[in-house]
Amino acid sequence: MPRLLYVEDDSLLRTVTSMALEDAGYEVVEAHDGHQARQLLEAHGGFDYVISDISMPGGMSGLEVARAALEARPGCRTVLVSGYASAQLPSLPASVVYLGKPFRVKQLIGILTDEAAWPES
Repeated sequence: MPRLLYVEDDSLLRTVTSMALEDAGYEVVEAHDGHQARQLLEAHGGFDYVISDISMPGGMSGLEVARAALEARPGCRTVLVSGYASAQLPSLPASVVYLGKPFRVKQLIGILTDEAAWPES
């Protein structure tokens, strides 16, 4: 079962999305901010997938989570989500996939399962 770290500061969105991801066959570990995500990345030795909001409280962005995820496990597939348009965001690493909010869980699962969606690393 693929291991997935889901980082989202909105607790309701985090819970509902995590349940859907688990139903789709992923082992989901949740984090409420970037600092907790970094701790989990270190404790678990990395994940197969990381989904993170870009803007979160606490001073650690989803961009930093994406970098930490790749350090913990090279080849980790990372989806960064945001309510901001991609043009309003800083340059995103080529290795991540961007998904705008609001999104449907079906879209997210489609990205996770579509090999063509992933940039070559």
